[in-house]
Amino acid sequence: MRQPVRQPMRQSAPVSAAVSAPQAAAPAGSRRLVELDVLRFVAAFAVMAFHFMAASRSLWDEFPTKLFEPVARLTTLGILGVELFFLISGFVILMSVWGHTVGEFAVSRVSRLYPAYWFSVLVIFIMYRFSGVGGFDPKLSDGEYLLNLTMFQGAFGVGHAGGVFWSLWVELRFYVLVALFSLVGITLRRCLVFLAAWTGLALLAEFTQNETLVFVFMPRQAPYFIAGMAFFLIHRFGARSGALVPWLMVAAGYGMSLYAAMERVGERVRLVGIARYPAPPEAVVVAITLVYLLMAAVALGWLRWVRWRRLVALGALTYPLYLLHQTVSAVLIPAYRDVVDPWPLAGITMAVSIVLAYLIYRLVDKPGQRWLRARLGALLGRSRRPRQRGRGPASRTATTIPVQSPEASVP
Repeated sequence: MRQPVRQPMRQSAPVSAAVSAPQAAAPAGSRRLVELDVLRFVAAFAVMAFHFMAASRSLWDEFPTKLFEPVARLTTLGILGVELFFLISGFVILMSVWGHTVGEFAVSRVSRLYPAYWFSVLVIFIMYRFSGVGGFDPKLSDGEYLLNLTMFQGAFGVGHAGGVFWSLWVELRFYVLVALFSLVGITLRRCLVFLAAWTGLALLAEFTQNETLVFVFMPRQAPYFIAGMAFFLIHRFGARSGALVPWLMVAAGYGMSLYAAMERVGERVRLVGIARYPAPPEAVVVAITLVYLLMAAVALGWLRWVRWRRLVALGALTYPLYLLHQTVSAVLIPAYRDVVDPWPLAGITMAVSIVLAYLIYRLVDKPGQRWLRARLGALLGRSRRPRQRGRGPASRTATTIPVQSPEASVP
């Protein structure tokens, strides 16, 4: 029998009336999806390997694929770790918003994203302002660094302080779409309509290249979010999810993902040549197929045997690792590349990045999330109180902001 999926935030209020009775009774169990923690770490490690061993010529003063030729066919595909993040995000964000208000969703997302991000921007600012480090310097003004603290710099045409921050801007736009969708009330049927409509609009944006459509519907990233959301519907509802309809959404996302991934990787191949970036189209197809199969295994419960609780730490450190691993490499690789062989230096840089990420999670990210969630939750509670005065215990319960599960996915 399918194990129930743990709701990402403790239910403190009845499920929205917009959710039909059978759907409201859907799984609300207690098992954490540890397999998603593992997949998030795999995605972050793949991106880190890509940056350290395939992409950062300026740090090594040589094409990394030549230095690490035996693994070049793998590390070049590490660029697609971000695409795995987007798949996981589609799955988890739909799980996070289901049965919760837009305010609760916003509190959970802001408190999850910003503490580690603010710390990362501050570290990057200090490093490039007050040290001799030059690798990956975004060359931003003080005002542009301040704008980066909002995470909305992409909306104003300002560069990102960190090279990987572009994906957070994509995630934010996805969250806005989901929040707007949640205003109509999330049900299974409405989810399927939403996914079908988004698929069509993403295709229209790709074919027309209309700037507004591309900005809103993100045709190169939408397939992963769409497929991830469809995988969640399969996981939550099983046979009740409309039989083949969610799988059709997965299939559509898979086909669009193949095109988007081959275009993204192909740009790098065209830039430096296949000899320096050995990632042929057939390898991209294999990589995308593999990540889709992994997510299908999660949706179908085939990875439920992954239960070792210590693996949760991998998911916890993934976000700070993703944010700051390039910064660590900018310090260590140029400083030691002439005295340490490339292989051990890459390994040391990875190890330092992982240890620092864990420390940042424990000392900055985790307490920062708790502090920000409490304050934003209190503000949301006060904003609701005048409308709920006199409604008794139920209204007091409804103002409580649930604790955000670590399952909520960001890179």
